[in-house]
Amino acid sequence: MKLLILPLTVVLILLAGCSGNSRSESEIIWTVKRLAQDANEGIAIADFNGDGLPDIAAGRNWYPAPEYIPHPVRSFDDWNGYVESNGDFAYDVNKDGLMDIVSGSFLPTEVYWFENPGPDKLTLGHMFIKHYLTDTGYSRNEATMMHDIDGDGSPEWITNSYDVNNAMAVWSFSSEEREVKVRKGNQVVTEKKWMPTLKKHLIGESGNGHGMAFGDINGDGREDIMVGMGWYERPEGDPMSQLWIWHPHGGDNWHASVPSLVRDLNGDGINDVVWGKGHDFGLFWWEGLGIDDKGQPQWKEHLIDDSFSQPHALHWADIDGDGVDELITGKRFFAHNGGDPGGLELPEVYYYEWNKGTNTFERHTINDSGEVGIGLQIRTHDLDGDGDLDIALAGKSGTHLLFNQRR
Repeated sequence: MKLLILPLTVVLILLAGCSGNSRSESEIIWTVKRLAQDANEGIAIADFNGDGLPDIAAGRNWYPAPEYIPHPVRSFDDWNGYVESNGDFAYDVNKDGLMDIVSGSFLPTEVYWFENPGPDKLTLGHMFIKHYLTDTGYSRNEATMMHDIDGDGSPEWITNSYDVNNAMAVWSFSSEEREVKVRKGNQVVTEKKWMPTLKKHLIGESGNGHGMAFGDINGDGREDIMVGMGWYERPEGDPMSQLWIWHPHGGDNWHASVPSLVRDLNGDGINDVVWGKGHDFGLFWWEGLGIDDKGQPQWKEHLIDDSFSQPHALHWADIDGDGVDELITGKRFFAHNGGDPGGLELPEVYYYEWNKGTNTFERHTINDSGEVGIGLQIRTHDLDGDGDLDIALAGKSGTHLLFNQRR
Protein backbone atom coordinates (compact mmCIF):
# COMPACT_ATOMS: atom_id res chain seq x y z
CA MET A 1 0.00 0.00 0.00
CA LYS A 2 1.38 3.39 -0.95
CA LEU A 3 1.69 5.86 1.91
CA LEU A 4 0.04 9.22 1.45
CA ILE A 5 0.66 12.22 3.69
CA LEU A 6 -1.42 15.10 2.47
CA PRO A 7 0.57 18.35 2.09
CA LEU A 8 -1.88 20.43 4.04
CA THR A 9 -0.89 23.10 6.51
CA VAL A 10 -4.37 24.07 7.60
CA VAL A 11 -7.25 21.62 7.48
CA LEU A 12 -10.75 21.92 8.85
CA ILE A 13 -11.95 18.64 10.30
CA LEU A 14 -15.53 18.09 11.49
CA LEU A 15 -16.13 15.70 14.36
CA ALA A 16 -18.25 12.67 13.66
CA GLY A 17 -19.37 9.72 15.80
CA CYS A 18 -18.52 6.08 15.16
CA SER A 19 -21.97 5.32 13.73
CA GLY A 20 -21.46 6.96 10.34
CA ASN A 21 -20.50 10.01 8.37
CA SER A 22 -23.35 12.26 9.45
CA ARG A 23 -22.45 15.49 11.24
CA SER A 24 -24.17 16.64 14.39
CA GLU A 25 -25.11 20.22 15.16
CA SER A 26 -22.64 20.17 18.06
CA GLU A 27 -19.67 19.29 15.83
CA ILE A 28 -16.30 20.85 16.66
CA ILE A 29 -14.12 22.39 14.00
CA TRP A 30 -10.37 21.78 14.34
CA THR A 31 -7.71 23.90 12.66
CA VAL A 32 -4.49 21.97 12.05
CA LYS A 33 -1.12 23.70 11.97
CA ARG A 34 1.94 21.71 10.97
CA LEU A 35 5.12 22.82 12.74
CA ALA A 36 7.66 20.33 11.37
CA GLN A 37 8.11 17.14 9.41
CA ASP A 38 10.54 14.75 11.07
CA ALA A 39 10.57 11.49 13.02
CA ASN A 40 10.45 13.03 16.51
CA GLU A 41 7.68 11.60 18.74
CA GLY A 42 7.97 13.61 21.97
CA ILE A 43 6.43 17.00 22.76
CA ALA A 44 6.05 19.42 25.69
CA ILE A 45 4.20 22.67 26.34
CA ALA A 46 5.63 25.45 28.56
CA ASP A 47 6.54 29.12 28.58
CA PHE A 48 10.21 28.88 27.67
CA ASN A 49 10.94 32.55 26.90
CA GLY A 50 9.03 34.10 29.80
CA ASP A 51 6.51 36.10 27.77
CA GLY A 52 3.50 34.44 29.41
CA LEU A 53 2.46 32.47 26.32
CA PRO A 54 2.53 28.66 25.95
CA ASP A 55 5.39 27.55 23.71
CA ILE A 56 6.07 24.11 22.22
CA ALA A 57 9.20 21.97 22.51
CA ALA A 58 9.44 18.93 20.26
CA GLY A 59 12.68 17.12 19.55
CA ARG A 60 15.29 19.28 17.88
CA ASN A 61 13.26 22.51 18.01
CA TRP A 62 11.17 24.73 20.21
CA TYR A 63 8.39 26.90 18.82
CA PRO A 64 7.59 30.22 20.52
CA ALA A 65 3.96 31.33 20.59
CA PRO A 66 2.03 32.70 18.87
CA GLU A 67 3.68 32.18 15.46
CA TYR A 68 5.35 28.86 16.41
CA ILE A 69 8.35 29.35 14.13
CA PRO A 70 11.06 26.71 14.81
CA HIS A 71 14.09 27.63 16.91
CA PRO A 72 16.90 25.15 17.73
CA VAL A 73 16.99 23.26 21.03
CA ARG A 74 19.43 20.37 20.66
CA SER A 75 20.71 17.71 18.30
CA PHE A 76 20.49 13.94 18.53
CA ASP A 77 21.04 10.89 16.35
CA ASP A 78 18.67 9.13 14.00
CA TRP A 79 18.22 5.43 14.67
CA ASN A 80 16.54 2.71 12.58
CA GLY A 81 13.69 4.91 11.35
CA TYR A 82 13.40 6.75 14.67
CA VAL A 83 15.20 9.64 16.30
CA GLU A 84 16.89 9.00 19.64
CA SER A 85 14.24 10.68 21.75
CA ASN A 86 11.34 8.92 23.46
CA GLY A 87 9.76 11.78 25.37
CA ASP A 88 10.12 15.52 26.03
CA PHE A 89 9.41 17.07 29.44
CA ALA A 90 9.43 20.73 30.45
CA TYR A 91 10.89 21.04 33.97
CA ASP A 92 12.90 23.67 35.82
CA VAL A 93 15.75 21.34 36.69
CA ASN A 94 18.13 23.87 38.28
CA LYS A 95 15.36 25.96 39.91
CA ASP A 96 16.40 29.23 38.25
CA GLY A 97 12.86 30.12 37.17
CA LEU A 98 13.40 29.09 33.54
CA MET A 99 11.79 26.01 32.01
CA ASP A 100 14.37 23.45 30.88
CA ILE A 101 13.88 20.23 28.90
CA VAL A 102 14.55 16.66 30.03
CA SER A 103 14.50 13.92 27.43
CA GLY A 104 15.00 10.17 27.28
CA SER A 105 16.20 7.83 24.52
CA PHE A 106 15.38 4.40 23.14
CA LEU A 107 18.80 2.74 23.34
CA PRO A 108 21.29 5.06 25.13
CA THR A 109 21.32 4.54 28.88
CA GLU A 110 22.32 8.12 29.75
CA VAL A 111 19.78 10.81 30.61
CA TYR A 112 20.46 14.47 29.89
CA TRP A 113 18.79 17.77 30.63
CA PHE A 114 18.93 20.81 28.41
CA GLU A 115 19.31 24.10 30.23
CA ASN A 116 17.30 27.09 29.08
CA PRO A 117 19.87 29.82 28.26
CA GLY A 118 17.41 32.63 28.95
CA PRO A 119 15.16 34.88 26.84
CA ASP A 120 17.94 37.01 25.33
CA LYS A 121 19.92 34.05 24.01
CA LEU A 122 16.76 32.27 22.89
CA THR A 123 15.89 35.33 20.80
CA LEU A 124 19.30 35.05 19.11
CA GLY A 125 18.70 31.37 18.30
CA HIS A 126 21.06 29.87 20.88
CA MET A 127 20.54 26.20 21.65
CA PHE A 128 19.76 24.87 25.11
CA ILE A 129 22.83 23.74 27.06
CA LYS A 130 23.25 19.97 27.40
CA HIS A 131 24.01 18.54 30.86
CA TYR A 132 24.44 14.97 32.08
CA LEU A 133 21.98 13.71 34.71
CA THR A 134 22.70 9.98 35.16
CA ASP A 135 23.40 6.66 33.52
CA THR A 136 20.42 4.43 34.27
CA GLY A 137 22.10 1.30 32.95
CA TYR A 138 18.85 0.45 31.14
CA SER A 139 18.50 0.24 27.39
CA ARG A 140 15.62 -0.95 25.19
CA ASN A 141 13.47 1.87 26.55
CA GLU A 142 9.94 2.01 25.18
CA ALA A 143 8.94 5.42 26.50
CA THR A 144 9.67 7.78 29.37
CA MET A 145 7.38 9.50 31.86
CA MET A 146 7.61 11.98 34.68
CA HIS A 147 5.18 11.21 37.50
CA ASP A 148 5.05 12.09 41.20
CA ILE A 149 5.48 8.64 42.76
CA ASP A 150 5.94 9.65 46.40
CA GLY A 151 3.42 12.52 46.49
CA ASP A 152 5.92 15.21 47.47
CA GLY A 153 4.84 17.54 44.66
CA SER A 154 7.92 16.89 42.50
CA PRO A 155 7.88 14.36 39.65
CA GLU A 156 10.16 11.36 39.37
CA TRP A 157 11.73 10.06 36.16
CA ILE A 158 10.39 6.66 35.05
CA THR A 159 11.39 4.62 32.02
CA ASN A 160 9.18 1.87 30.66
CA SER A 161 11.32 -0.86 29.11
CA TYR A 162 10.08 -3.31 26.50
CA ASP A 163 12.74 -5.69 27.85
CA VAL A 164 10.75 -7.83 30.29
CA ASN A 165 13.92 -8.64 32.23
CA ASN A 166 14.86 -5.04 33.01
CA ALA A 167 14.26 -4.13 36.64
CA MET A 168 11.68 -1.51 37.58
CA ALA A 169 13.12 1.68 39.05
CA VAL A 170 12.31 5.36 39.42
CA TRP A 171 14.74 8.26 39.69
CA SER A 172 14.23 11.37 41.79
CA PHE A 173 15.78 14.74 40.97
CA SER A 174 18.61 15.60 43.32
CA SER A 175 22.08 17.20 43.18
CA GLU A 176 25.67 16.10 43.64
CA GLU A 177 29.07 17.78 43.74
CA ARG A 178 31.00 17.40 40.49
CA GLU A 179 34.15 18.81 38.96
CA VAL A 180 33.28 21.14 36.10
CA LYS A 181 35.36 23.33 33.80
CA VAL A 182 34.59 27.05 33.88
CA ARG A 183 36.15 29.96 32.05
CA LYS A 184 37.70 32.76 34.10
CA GLY A 185 39.06 35.49 31.88
CA ASN A 186 41.33 33.83 29.34
CA GLN A 187 41.74 30.64 31.37
CA VAL A 188 39.65 27.50 31.79
CA VAL A 189 39.82 26.15 35.32
CA THR A 190 38.29 23.19 37.14
CA GLU A 191 35.97 23.85 40.04
CA LYS A 192 33.71 21.77 42.23
CA LYS A 193 30.06 22.66 41.79
CA TRP A 194 26.74 21.24 42.87
CA MET A 195 24.95 19.93 39.77
CA PRO A 196 21.50 18.39 39.20
CA THR A 197 21.40 14.61 39.06
CA LEU A 198 18.95 11.72 39.19
CA LYS A 199 18.97 9.37 42.20
CA LYS A 200 17.88 5.78 41.61
CA HIS A 201 15.22 4.03 43.70
CA LEU A 202 14.67 0.35 42.94
CA ILE A 203 11.01 -0.70 42.84
CA GLY A 204 11.58 -4.33 41.99
CA GLU A 205 13.85 -6.76 40.12
CA SER A 206 10.99 -8.96 38.97
CA GLY A 207 10.20 -7.46 35.60
CA ASN A 208 9.12 -4.67 33.30
CA GLY A 209 7.65 -4.93 29.82
CA HIS A 210 5.73 -2.83 27.29
CA GLY A 211 2.97 -0.78 28.94
CA MET A 212 2.71 1.38 32.04
CA ALA A 213 -0.07 2.81 34.20
CA PHE A 214 -0.22 4.51 37.60
CA GLY A 215 -3.16 4.03 39.94
CA ASP A 216 -4.64 2.18 42.88
CA ILE A 217 -5.11 -1.35 41.55
CA ASN A 218 -6.09 -3.19 44.75
CA GLY A 219 -8.19 -0.53 46.48
CA ASP A 220 -5.89 0.06 49.46
CA GLY A 221 -5.64 3.81 48.78
CA ARG A 222 -2.03 3.64 47.57
CA GLU A 223 -0.96 4.17 43.97
CA ASP A 224 0.46 1.10 42.27
CA ILE A 225 2.35 0.69 38.99
CA MET A 226 1.26 -1.59 36.13
CA VAL A 227 3.85 -2.78 33.60
CA GLY A 228 3.89 -5.24 30.75
CA MET A 229 4.46 -8.36 32.83
CA GLY A 230 2.39 -7.57 35.92
CA TRP A 231 1.96 -4.89 38.57
CA TYR A 232 3.90 -3.57 41.54
CA GLU A 233 1.91 -3.05 44.72
CA ARG A 234 3.03 -0.02 46.67
CA PRO A 235 3.84 -0.97 50.28
CA GLU A 236 3.01 1.07 53.36
CA GLY A 237 5.53 3.71 54.35
CA ASP A 238 8.14 5.42 52.20
CA PRO A 239 7.75 4.08 48.64
CA MET A 240 11.25 5.19 47.66
CA SER A 241 13.23 3.25 50.28
CA GLN A 242 11.87 -0.31 49.89
CA LEU A 243 10.96 -2.89 47.29
CA TRP A 244 7.36 -3.03 46.11
CA ILE A 245 5.30 -6.24 46.05
CA TRP A 246 5.36 -7.94 42.64
CA HIS A 247 2.24 -9.49 41.12
CA PRO A 248 2.86 -11.15 37.75
CA HIS A 249 -0.23 -11.36 35.58
CA GLY A 250 0.76 -14.81 34.33
CA GLY A 251 0.54 -14.04 30.63
CA ASP A 252 2.61 -12.65 27.80
CA ASN A 253 3.99 -9.14 27.65
CA TRP A 254 0.98 -6.77 27.85
CA HIS A 255 2.23 -4.58 24.96
CA ALA A 256 -0.12 -1.85 26.14
CA SER A 257 -0.20 1.91 25.70
CA VAL A 258 2.38 4.05 27.46
CA PRO A 259 0.71 5.45 29.39
CA SER A 260 -2.42 3.43 30.01
CA LEU A 261 -4.95 5.09 32.31
CA VAL A 262 -6.43 4.07 35.68
CA ARG A 263 -9.76 5.65 36.68
CA ASP A 264 -13.11 4.66 38.20
CA LEU A 265 -15.22 5.09 35.08
CA ASN A 266 -18.56 3.68 36.21
CA GLY A 267 -18.54 5.13 39.73
CA ASP A 268 -18.67 1.81 41.58
CA GLY A 269 -15.68 2.66 43.79
CA ILE A 270 -13.34 0.27 41.97
CA ASN A 271 -10.74 1.56 39.55
CA ASP A 272 -10.90 0.53 35.92
CA VAL A 273 -8.11 0.53 33.32
CA VAL A 274 -8.19 2.06 29.83
CA TRP A 275 -5.54 0.70 27.50
CA GLY A 276 -4.73 0.06 23.87
CA LYS A 277 -2.58 -2.42 22.02
CA GLY A 278 0.44 -0.29 21.30
CA HIS A 279 1.43 -2.27 18.22
CA ASP A 280 -1.81 -3.90 17.08
CA PHE A 281 -5.52 -3.22 16.70
CA GLY A 282 -7.61 -2.73 19.82
CA LEU A 283 -8.58 -0.08 22.37
CA PHE A 284 -10.21 -1.44 25.55
CA TRP A 285 -11.38 -0.65 29.04
CA TRP A 286 -11.06 -3.21 31.78
CA GLU A 287 -13.90 -2.97 34.25
CA GLY A 288 -12.60 -3.52 37.77
CA LEU A 289 -14.49 -6.28 39.60
CA GLY A 290 -12.53 -6.20 42.84
CA ILE A 291 -9.81 -8.33 44.39
CA ASP A 292 -9.98 -12.13 44.68
CA ASP A 293 -8.93 -14.17 47.73
CA LYS A 294 -5.36 -14.29 46.40
CA GLY A 295 -5.10 -10.51 46.26
CA GLN A 296 -5.35 -10.34 42.50
CA PRO A 297 -7.51 -7.78 40.66
CA GLN A 298 -10.31 -9.15 38.53
CA TRP A 299 -11.29 -7.50 35.25
CA LYS A 300 -14.04 -7.66 32.66
CA GLU A 301 -12.80 -6.56 29.25
CA HIS A 302 -14.85 -4.18 27.08
CA LEU A 303 -13.91 -3.21 23.52
CA ILE A 304 -13.88 0.52 22.82
CA ASP A 305 -12.60 0.53 19.23
CA ASP A 306 -10.68 -1.83 16.96
CA SER A 307 -10.90 0.09 13.69
CA PHE A 308 -7.30 1.38 13.80
CA SER A 309 -4.00 0.10 15.16
CA GLN A 310 -1.22 1.37 17.40
CA PRO A 311 -3.04 3.52 20.02
CA HIS A 312 0.33 3.85 21.74
CA ALA A 313 -0.45 6.83 24.01
CA LEU A 314 -3.63 7.82 25.88
CA HIS A 315 -4.58 11.13 27.46
CA TRP A 316 -7.49 12.57 29.49
CA ALA A 317 -8.69 16.13 28.80
CA ASP A 318 -11.98 18.05 28.79
CA ILE A 319 -12.22 18.69 25.05
CA ASP A 320 -15.86 19.79 24.84
CA GLY A 321 -15.88 21.98 27.96
CA ASP A 322 -18.57 20.04 29.85
CA GLY A 323 -16.42 19.54 32.95
CA VAL A 324 -15.82 15.84 32.21
CA ASP A 325 -12.62 14.50 30.69
CA GLU A 326 -12.64 12.80 27.32
CA LEU A 327 -10.19 10.12 26.20
CA ILE A 328 -7.78 11.21 23.46
CA THR A 329 -5.77 8.77 21.36
CA GLY A 330 -5.12 7.80 17.77
CA LYS A 331 -2.90 5.84 15.47
CA ARG A 332 0.80 6.14 16.17
CA PHE A 333 2.16 6.57 12.68
CA PHE A 334 4.79 4.04 11.56
CA ALA A 335 5.43 2.82 15.11
CA HIS A 336 7.54 -0.12 13.93
CA ASN A 337 8.32 1.37 10.53
CA GLY A 338 5.13 -0.07 9.08
CA GLY A 339 5.72 -3.61 10.35
CA ASP A 340 2.84 -3.73 12.86
CA PRO A 341 -0.67 -4.92 11.92
CA GLY A 342 -2.25 -1.92 10.20
CA GLY A 343 1.12 -0.18 10.23
CA LEU A 344 0.81 1.06 6.63
CA GLU A 345 -2.65 2.52 7.12
CA LEU A 346 -3.01 6.28 7.36
CA PRO A 347 -2.87 8.00 10.77
CA GLU A 348 -5.99 9.14 12.63
CA VAL A 349 -6.76 11.06 15.85
CA TYR A 350 -9.96 10.68 17.92
CA TYR A 351 -11.51 11.56 21.22
CA TYR A 352 -13.99 9.38 23.10
CA GLU A 353 -16.80 10.65 25.28
CA TRP A 354 -17.77 8.49 28.26
CA ASN A 355 -21.50 7.82 28.68
CA LYS A 356 -22.29 7.07 32.34
CA GLY A 357 -25.76 5.85 31.48
CA THR A 358 -24.63 3.07 29.15
CA ASN A 359 -21.03 2.63 30.41
CA THR A 360 -19.75 3.04 26.86
CA PHE A 361 -17.43 5.34 24.94
CA GLU A 362 -18.66 7.32 21.92
CA ARG A 363 -16.02 8.15 19.32
CA HIS A 364 -15.57 11.58 17.73
CA THR A 365 -13.12 12.36 14.94
CA ILE A 366 -10.46 14.99 15.47
CA ASN A 367 -8.51 14.27 12.28
CA ASP A 368 -8.88 11.41 9.79
CA SER A 369 -7.40 13.15 6.74
CA GLY A 370 -4.25 11.01 6.88
CA GLU A 371 -2.23 14.09 7.82
CA VAL A 372 -1.95 13.79 11.61
CA GLY A 373 -1.11 10.85 13.85
CA ILE A 374 0.16 10.46 17.40
CA GLY A 375 3.61 9.65 18.67
CA LEU A 376 4.64 8.86 22.22
CA GLN A 377 3.00 11.83 23.98
CA ILE A 378 -0.29 13.72 23.77
CA ARG A 379 -0.38 17.22 25.24
CA THR A 380 -3.33 19.59 25.76
CA HIS A 381 -3.42 23.29 26.63
CA ASP A 382 -5.38 26.40 25.69
CA LEU A 383 -2.78 27.50 23.16
CA ASP A 384 -4.74 30.33 21.52
CA GLY A 385 -6.37 31.72 24.67
CA ASP A 386 -9.98 31.20 23.55
CA GLY A 387 -10.98 29.10 26.56
CA ASP A 388 -10.87 25.69 24.85
CA LEU A 389 -8.22 23.00 25.17
CA ASP A 390 -6.10 22.51 22.06
CA ILE A 391 -3.93 19.49 21.26
CA ALA A 392 -0.19 19.23 20.51
CA LEU A 393 1.12 16.07 18.87
CA ALA A 394 4.51 14.94 17.59
CA GLY A 395 4.98 11.76 15.58
CA LYS A 396 6.47 10.44 12.39
CA SER A 397 3.64 12.15 10.52
CA GLY A 398 5.06 15.45 11.79
CA THR A 399 4.63 17.87 14.67
CA HIS A 400 1.15 19.40 14.69
CA LEU A 401 -1.04 21.73 16.70
CA LEU A 402 -4.79 21.07 16.56
CA PHE A 403 -6.75 24.16 17.55
CA ASN A 404 -10.17 23.55 19.09
CA GLN A 405 -12.67 25.98 17.50
CA ARG A 406 -15.65 25.01 19.69
CA ARG A 407 -16.32 28.57 20.79
